[in-house]
Amino acid sequence: MAQAVSNVFGYHALQLGLPELDALEANRMPHRWLATQTQAEVGFSPRVAFATNFFALPFPANSLDLVVLPHTLELTADPHGALREVERVLMPEGRVVICGLNPLSLWGFRQQRAHWFHRLGDSSLFLPREGEFIGYLRLRDWLRLLNLQIEEGHFGCYCPAFSSQQWLHRFNWMDKAGARWWPILGSAYFLVAVKRVHSMTLLNPLKKPVLRLSGAPVSVANRTGCAETSDPHDRHIKPTEHAL
Repeated sequence: MAQAVSNVFGYHALQLGLPELDALEANRMPHRWLATQTQAEVGFSPRVAFATNFFALPFPANSLDLVVLPHTLELTADPHGALREVERVLMPEGRVVICGLNPLSLWGFRQQRAHWFHRLGDSSLFLPREGEFIGYLRLRDWLRLLNLQIEEGHFGCYCPAFSSQQWLHRFNWMDKAGARWWPILGSAYFLVAVKRVHSMTLLNPLKKPVLRLSGAPVSVANRTGCAETSDPHDRHIKPTEHAL
């Protein structure tokens, strides 16, 4: 996280959710805020600036240079609406940093198994019950619809979700092997997207050709019923042989 946000320059940065993590610590923007979803979380950390609805941010359009979403979309009632709101407040060429948990992973499988056991009466869950895991491919489609182009993306945490440090140490080899052999099956993903705004190119209007009158004589009829010739370059009307 520190490596991703340290090189993003501007004036205004915002972190949405997860006050336990100081995601903007390495960033050097003069104005940095931390917002939460509920008023109860405001007193959790002195860094929390305000509580707000994540799909109705109190910022004007095109006003923020950086927005960080550490597992925010998973714990929001309307993740697509929150991402659409982030696109609205971001300036052109502004960046959004997103962390999420991959449902197509060992952690996702354990959480799904815990939900199955919960229906049978077991109340223990591996990860928080709130929210929904958003897959990387699904999130990529959302970003593409909002003109947010992925700049970089990474996967990690290939080791099974053991609670014992001894078993975690035994399966450390999976982190190295997973990054090489099954990279998209990491339990967590991290990506940076930039807001692209396609500018308009003004085209000069085509010059219309000048209409010119034809110089060929045209036969017309006078009041006496005689055919006459009319030449636009000659003011005199000459009678034809039939009239003579």
